[in-house]
Amino acid sequence: MQVPKQLVTLGYTAFMATMATGRFVGDWLVTKIGAKYVLQMSGCIIALGLLISILFPNLYTATAGFLLTGFGVSSVVPLTYGLAGKSNTMSTGMAIAAVSTVGYLGFLFGPPVIGYIAQALNLRWSFALIAVLGSFTTVLASKLKGKK
Repeated sequence: MQVPKQLVTLGYTAFMATMATGRFVGDWLVTKIGAKYVLQMSGCIIALGLLISILFPNLYTATAGFLLTGFGVSSVVPLTYGLAGKSNTMSTGMAIAAVSTVGYLGFLFGPPVIGYIAQALNLRWSFALIAVLGSFTTVLASKLKGKK
């Protein structure tokens, strides 16, 4: 897919716009349906958005996919920190430190791994890996105790 130079950042802009919007909507959704369901929906939306971008590689569908992905990603980190702060198995400080450590490891190792896969295969395979990892959010959220 060849994109005009002026539109190269459209996907990233779409992602960031819906991620910011999703942060505002996320709290409202959590009060309505609960953190567990919001995290499960987030994982599905992340995977769906990236799969749309991968399977239909044109400017409009890829941008729509990144819009969905941004909305899906928006609530995951705040909810994870919130749930860590309410942990019954660890002290609050230890739980938040554990979540922070995993997050920083993702920031440290994620880009090189994604870049390596993009170099070895292509960027679509890198996005496929992120879609799979995003769907793990749904699986992990289903392990949360309680209805909400």
